[in-house]
Amino acid sequence: MGTFQEATALVAQGDGEYAAVLDAQWSVGTRLHGGYLLAVLGRAACASAGGNGHPHVTAVSASFIEPPEPGDAVARVETLRVGRSVAQVRTALVQEGRTRVEAHVTLGLLDDSDPWWTASEPVELPPEQDCVLAPADAPGAGFVVPLMDVVEERIDPAHLAFVFGNPSGRGVIASWQRLADGSDWDPLSLLVALDPVPPVSYDLGVPGWVPTIQLTAYVRRLPAPGPVRVRLSATDVGGERMDEVAHVWDAKGRLVAQATQLAAVRLPA
Repeated sequence: MGTFQEATALVAQGDGEYAAVLDAQWSVGTRLHGGYLLAVLGRAACASAGGNGHPHVTAVSASFIEPPEPGDAVARVETLRVGRSVAQVRTALVQEGRTRVEAHVTLGLLDDSDPWWTASEPVELPPEQDCVLAPADAPGAGFVVPLMDVVEERIDPAHLAFVFGNPSGRGVIASWQRLADGSDWDPLSLLVALDPVPPVSYDLGVPGWVPTIQLTAYVRRLPAPGPVRVRLSATDVGGERMDEVAHVWDAKGRLVAQATQLAAVRLPA
């Protein structure tokens, strides 16, 4: 098992280009995980424009154009503006001459201070040891999720009724998450936590592949050491499209990241 740092490592090529080797272990089935791909682009953005007080990814708006394959790729960064408090860049993940993922990334300086005001209460979960560890090769899933060997996800047992063919229909799945390499969460790895599996469609009785079309994420503050709590929910499903809203709280119960994505879903007749 490689570390998150190793899986997102880049080599500068000059002119805003960075060579990457996309790691197949960060995959769901045969497809590389969307949050992992954004972390690669986020690292390129930080390397290119993160100096002068903008070391952290604070916002990402990404379009997933074509699934990349594990192996060699190029991350391209175009700096749009560098101001006093933010830097804004355009990034693209390119493979075989084709753009696979494109994202606008906003960089800034995060700290670990508590919010001045918040309406966000952390999702209630049983103790971590009482939640169910998601395996890479879940019985009956039909495909392997290598991501579960690098991200330890423990799902609330109350949200696993779909495993027994009796989905709740509430459209919510909550879990504890840790990085399996033992490292603490940071603004880049939180992008992985913001795209959790399984998709919330499973809790609606709609299993199967749910590819991300567009994802917008905000990273709010530096997370405290320890596991994070993740709540994934849906608001509306129809027209073979579904939204998923993710909130992530750190070990101190503070909201550290949030995201909304539009995904394709194959609905039953």
